[in-house]
Amino acid sequence: MLGAIRRLLRGGGPDPREEARLEAQRITERAEQDAKSRLIEAQEEALAARRASEADLRASEADLREAEADLRRARQDQQRHEERLGAREESLDRKSGELDRQDQRLRTRQQELDTRQEEIEHLVAQERERLEAVAQLTSEEAREKLMGLVEEEIRDDVNRRVRAAEATIKDQATDHARKFVATAVQRVASEVTTESTVSVVPIPSDEMKGRIIGREGRNIRALELATGCDVIIDDTPDAVTLSAFDPVRRQIGKVALARLVSDGRIHPTRIEEQVEKATREIEQNIREAGEQAAGEARCPGLPRDLLNVFGRLLYRTSYGQNQLRHAVETAHLAGMLAEEMDADADIARRGALLHDIGKAVDHEVEGTHALIGGDMARRFKLNDTIANCIEAHHDEVEMTSVEAVIVQVCDAISGGRPGARRESADRYIERLRALEEIATSFDGVRQSFAIQAGREVRVLVDPDRIDDLESMRLARDITRRIEEGLTYPGQIRVTVLRETRATEVAR
Repeated sequence: MLGAIRRLLRGGGPDPREEARLEAQRITERAEQDAKSRLIEAQEEALAARRASEADLRASEADLREAEADLRRARQDQQRHEERLGAREESLDRKSGELDRQDQRLRTRQQELDTRQEEIEHLVAQERERLEAVAQLTSEEAREKLMGLVEEEIRDDVNRRVRAAEATIKDQATDHARKFVATAVQRVASEVTTESTVSVVPIPSDEMKGRIIGREGRNIRALELATGCDVIIDDTPDAVTLSAFDPVRRQIGKVALARLVSDGRIHPTRIEEQVEKATREIEQNIREAGEQAAGEARCPGLPRDLLNVFGRLLYRTSYGQNQLRHAVETAHLAGMLAEEMDADADIARRGALLHDIGKAVDHEVEGTHALIGGDMARRFKLNDTIANCIEAHHDEVEMTSVEAVIVQVCDAISGGRPGARRESADRYIERLRALEEIATSFDGVRQSFAIQAGREVRVLVDPDRIDDLESMRLARDITRRIEEGLTYPGQIRVTVLRETRATEVAR
């Protein structure tokens, strides 16, 4: 453009060149101004852009520095985490190695144990075979024997525990029981019974023995047939003996023979008359005795037929103690104890009064007098508790009431108190000798002594052969043998004594 302007200027005319130059100058100035202004604007924009860029750069740098700081922290955390992981890996490696070594040791130990187990089993089998050969027992038989021994030890342990509990209970109950029994015995305060129903009839002279026998023995045969007793006429002076299991028949024979001897007229017809009269008299005595005993014992309302049987105890004795008086005394004691213990006194009195009723017919009925009495009570429609008191007073059946326990205790008190019963010196010595022989018949017993008038047996045992548990079993076995083999009044205590003595000699 400047070239064109210059060419116009060179062409002439009104100084077109000058105008052109001026125009050009103006244009140039405007262009320069525009350029300057644009340059300024561009510079300003560039400066603004630079400032913005610098601000952005500074912000970016700040962000970058912050990011670098975060990255450094992250790297540090990662480094620490890696260090921890490395330490953990090392620990796990060590533990893994230790576990491997332990596993190897366990496998080795297991192999050794398996080997030892096999050896032990082999040795046990050999030992079992040797023991079976020595003991002549199979393993099953030995196991059964061992189980029996274990059961016996368990029973012994149970017995010890039971005895300990019983001892504790007895310690707590002794004072009350002593007070109750003492009170009851003091209140009854009955006479000591020593009467005895004998079967010996006195006669005025030995000449009367011939009259009792009669011509060709017809009188004695008639008497034995009518009374059911054996008439024994021996060398005993001025006495004739009657023998029979039935005490009532023996009493009838005694009364009839005494009247015949007193009258002097002895022949079969007279014998039958006197026996019939004595029978009616004895039956009347039995009825009256039964009713009187029931009234005295405060037991009204008992069946008449039952009292007729019960009254027969008037002619029954046990070691010199009349059984009817014993029954009444036991009823009194039972009533008093029952009242002290808040039990049923009426049931206790009735059970105690009838506890020995079986003795009235035990020579006619099979069984023990306690069981016979219980059956009779049920047959006469008495309370089942009363029947249990009767049949359980010798522990032949289980007691079902406290009244049954009272009856058993009162029976022992009445029959076992001093002076209540008596026996001959020969029978007494024989019973003591039998007690000592029973005790010494057991293995391991050194000596035995019957003391306390035969109410206690002291047994001395060999401590090397009898231990404490065996002593307890020995006491039970001796007690059981005495109960099965002897007849005795009251109770007998068996005491086994075991002592160990250590002896040295000083030289």
